[in-house]
Amino acid sequence: MMKISSAYLMLIAAAFSTTVEAKLYKWVDDKGVTHYGEVIPPEYINKSNVLLNDKGHLIKRNEEINDAGRRANVEDETKKRIDNEAKMELSRKDKALLNTFSNEKEIDLARDRNLRQVESLISSIQSLQRAARESLTNYQQEAEGIKRVGKKLPVSLQTDITEGENKLAKLQLDLVKAQEKSASVKASYEADKMRFRELNGSVKK
Repeated sequence: MMKISSAYLMLIAAAFSTTVEAKLYKWVDDKGVTHYGEVIPPEYINKSNVLLNDKGHLIKRNEEINDAGRRANVEDETKKRIDNEAKMELSRKDKALLNTFSNEKEIDLARDRNLRQVESLISSIQSLQRAARESLTNYQQEAEGIKRVGKKLPVSLQTDITEGENKLAKLQLDLVKAQEKSASVKASYEADKMRFRELNGSVKK
């Protein structure tokens, strides 16, 4: 009688054990052909497939994730990421606010310091506007006097009038921007003060 070594028996047992635990995937390609394999090709992972055991019994059914579902998942993940980033940014700003100011009066003082710079710019622009408007008025009056006597306007005078008008238009644009900056500074510090009040209120509770 032939003797079988214990090592050989262990190899056979391991082989049978592997066979028992073997699992297969079943999927259908784009041409409608059914395939079986231990690994699903990447292009079919998100499509309908079935996981079977070695006896062909169903273990798990994976339904296809359509384009709408994928978009919804991506949008959901994007929204979660944006929300988390917003929460982190708010937490960072809150810490900076509490570390920078110890009371609301300090916030008002910081606001006033920043407003002085903007208001100084506004005052400077308004002074330049008055000077530019006066020069343009002189050029226009000169042009009217020349027209009354029936003479042709010099090219240089026409140029001065055009440049004066352009300068006034630019100064007006600069003034609007400076005024918007002033309003933005006020709104920003007012929001900081309200948030500071909320944070201190939550701490007291």
